[in-house]
Amino acid sequence: MTADTTLVFVVVVALFFDFTNGFHDTANAIATSVSTRAISPRLAVLGSASLNFAGAFLSLKVAATIAKGIVDPSAITLSVVLAGLVGAIAWNLVTWLVGLPSSSSHALVGGILGSSVAATGGFGVVQWHGITQKVLVPSLVAPLLAIPGAALMTLIVISIVRRRAPGAVNRVFRKLQLVSAGFVSLTHGTNDAQKTMGIITLALVTTGHVSSSSFHVPTWVILASATAMALGTYVGGWRIIRTLGQRVTKLEPTHGFAAETATASILYVTARLGFPVSTTHAISSAILGAGATTRFSAVRWGIAANILIAWLLTIPAAALAGAGIQQLTTLPSGDALAVAAVTVIGAVAFGARRWQAGIVNA
Repeated sequence: MTADTTLVFVVVVALFFDFTNGFHDTANAIATSVSTRAISPRLAVLGSASLNFAGAFLSLKVAATIAKGIVDPSAITLSVVLAGLVGAIAWNLVTWLVGLPSSSSHALVGGILGSSVAATGGFGVVQWHGITQKVLVPSLVAPLLAIPGAALMTLIVISIVRRRAPGAVNRVFRKLQLVSAGFVSLTHGTNDAQKTMGIITLALVTTGHVSSSSFHVPTWVILASATAMALGTYVGGWRIIRTLGQRVTKLEPTHGFAAETATASILYVTARLGFPVSTTHAISSAILGAGATTRFSAVRWGIAANILIAWLLTIPAAALAGAGIQQLTTLPSGDALAVAAVTVIGAVAFGARRWQAGIVNA
């Protein structure tokens, strides 16, 4: 297979990863607004898709971290990038199937780590300082900040409106949630679309289409990544959002506004600093914090345990998947086999999910 053909494979798979990211994650941005009836599901999905697209243009620091801050770029080949992407997608699909709240960000980092180590035969390719300072620590600190941050903001809001009529307060904060939910969608696009930009740019550096000495993300990469994220948000978000009323923690508009504002603030700051954190973990933690202000025991703290388990498992598990796919790429027509592998995994996961839904609805 020629280098140009492999590069096309990498770009297509990267954009598919971006699409699935929007498919799964962006419902988190609008879940609280829909559950509190601040906005209709259809308008929520359309607005979120548009703002995710716009957010992709706000910053490129996360893209630079993904492209240069995880492994030594000089050790990267197109097959390594492709294997890492396929490994990340495979882990995303598996965890989606079993309901584990995994992070697409962590899966991508793990997949690239695993494929790089497998290709070079050692851990010398890993940039440990960058992994620790820009991935591991921020990804743990973000949800730990979201819980008290959302709780504190909720308490402040409640203290301001406690003498007001509940009906009037809810009407006002439903309108304010349109702003806070939009802020989450915008910062989600800023944070998450950049990860795909970084991967595609890394592949372009590897093939010499972008200079390694003057790193930049081509405009067409930004546009393609933003579009894939927005399409994933619209297509997948609509299907998921229809049942959010039954699955999301019951929150008042004041709680939803506080959780969304705390989440968006964290995502904005981390994106500006170049930290690829998990939006799923941030919003879930913020909802926990906001919900705990009503009654501590009313919150399902098992969700927090699931987040911790996912945080611990995702990077090593995705790394193993990336390493396994990397070994597959060494076979004749291995790159095509890697793409076929993720296609089969995706088909099996979606088929199994549909079968589960049929059992539940029977």
